[in-house]
Amino acid sequence: MLEELRITGLGVIEDTTLPLTAGMNVITGETGAGKTMVVTGLGLLFGGRADAGRVRAEPGRAVVEGRLTLAGPTAEAVHARVAEAGAEPEPDGVVLLSRVVNAEGRSRGHIGGRSVPVSVLADVGEQVLAVHGQSDQLRLLRPNEQRGALDRFAGGEHEKLLATYRETYAEWRRVCDELDEHRRNAHARHQEAELLRLGLEEIDRVDPQPGEDEELRAEAQRLEHAEGLRAAAATAHQAVAGGDDDQSDAASLLGTARRTLAAQATVDQRLADLAARLEDAAAQVGDVAAELSAYLDALDADPDRLTTIYERRAALRALTRKYAEDADGVVAWAQRARARLQELDPGDTVLAEREAEEKRLAGEVAALATRLSAARREAADTFAAGVSTELTGLAMPHARIEVGVSPRPAGRGEATITIGDQEVGAGPDGADDVEMRLVAHPGAPALPLQKGASGGELSRVMLAIEVVFAGAGGPPTLVFDEVDAGVGGRAAVEIGRRLARLARNHQVLVVTHLPQVAAFADNHLVVAKDSGGAVTTSGVRVVEDTDRARELSRMLAGLPDSDLGIAHAEELLAVADREKRG
Repeated sequence: MLEELRITGLGVIEDTTLPLTAGMNVITGETGAGKTMVVTGLGLLFGGRADAGRVRAEPGRAVVEGRLTLAGPTAEAVHARVAEAGAEPEPDGVVLLSRVVNAEGRSRGHIGGRSVPVSVLADVGEQVLAVHGQSDQLRLLRPNEQRGALDRFAGGEHEKLLATYRETYAEWRRVCDELDEHRRNAHARHQEAELLRLGLEEIDRVDPQPGEDEELRAEAQRLEHAEGLRAAAATAHQAVAGGDDDQSDAASLLGTARRTLAAQATVDQRLADLAARLEDAAAQVGDVAAELSAYLDALDADPDRLTTIYERRAALRALTRKYAEDADGVVAWAQRARARLQELDPGDTVLAEREAEEKRLAGEVAALATRLSAARREAADTFAAGVSTELTGLAMPHARIEVGVSPRPAGRGEATITIGDQEVGAGPDGADDVEMRLVAHPGAPALPLQKGASGGELSRVMLAIEVVFAGAGGPPTLVFDEVDAGVGGRAAVEIGRRLARLARNHQVLVVTHLPQVAAFADNHLVVAKDSGGAVTTSGVRVVEDTDRARELSRMLAGLPDSDLGIAHAEELLAVADREKRG
């Protein structure tokens, strides 16, 4: 549960702390005192949109801090998400959250003192908190929201089925899109394929090899300068190796020098070392001489070969002008072209396989959609019966709720599937339209909620829905922001009783203007405005005993010090206490 909430610099609230308890926490106060800022602060703390207009000029930033104590699966899920974000709970498992919003609208989130993305706060909020207000009532009037609400009520197994459907649906749509794109762009694909084939045919005729253009350039250069190269190599060979009777060549001179030094090596070791180095030099000169001889033997001045090279290089240049900068690039282009050609023209076998896969997936989607529909109809009956029972206790004894689950007409979804002999529209959420309808009294037509319920009736219907939802699980903390608007009298007492019942298994925070509801509180907080200074501020205090009766008297008649009002308030408190204990 949320043990504590501190708000600083938000709206009329300068700095206040709300101590919260298990059970039912009620927040009351004069109109404009800042009750709404409490709910706004909760929204910010759990990842809601930051509004710079709510930030007080001094100190120029709003800070909301919260302390969460969790248990069971909720604790495991929250702690895992916190750890994933790089933060950690306190040693005792408590999670400390904070959100800072500056006057420019920029905001930062923190968990356990560690900066985290605001989305992490939102993820934590989904696990621990559900806020219900008049805007949520309007949201639930939309058919898509009603379908989502029914899916949540149906429970974990149903949500697993829905997740399986969505995964299969997404895969089916992907295959459908691939086939549609192939058929739709067949002409353009054919043109692209033909151009690729022409290019590959031209390249295959030349058959370029990696690095061939550089090798041919080097060979052509040698052949073009063959005579000069021959003369230079021959002169160098003569100088290095000489002839049979030539004693002036480098090899002979090195040999003479080595032998001369070796003769005196026993006298001076330094001459022996120099003789060894001359021996190494003579060996290297011998190697050079052998390579020059081989070079001269391999040197070709064949003009026919040079002509062939010129023609080959011209053919390669024709390819590099069209496809790449060099032969390596042309080879790479051909490899890519062949791969792309396979994509453009996968062949009849591959197309047949994809069409068979599309048909198989369509059948799986239809089967899963049928199971979803059956599960929704079963949940709808249970849900409608539960809400209708709650309406009886909320002073609407003759009203009942119907939840219609009907096939979505073909053309209304993202795709069309066949279930049985009927074509229906399907989307990521299934193939059903869900509509909640109110039968206000016997004989009245079943009308959609937005048409069949007045403001007060809608508030009670929404509360009945929340009571039924709570019985099916959900977050441990529930926040109700003036959901009792437009309600009074006996219905107000029944709303208080229902909220108190919710508080047996949930932490409930209620912002209300009804004393009949506030009387059921386990923890009563009052938001009070202070206009004594130059700037109006608000704070929150806990009221008990006499102070609580005076607050209820204020809510009843606007007279906190009226003896009659206080007596009435004490009576309300006594009735509520008996109800909670009974």
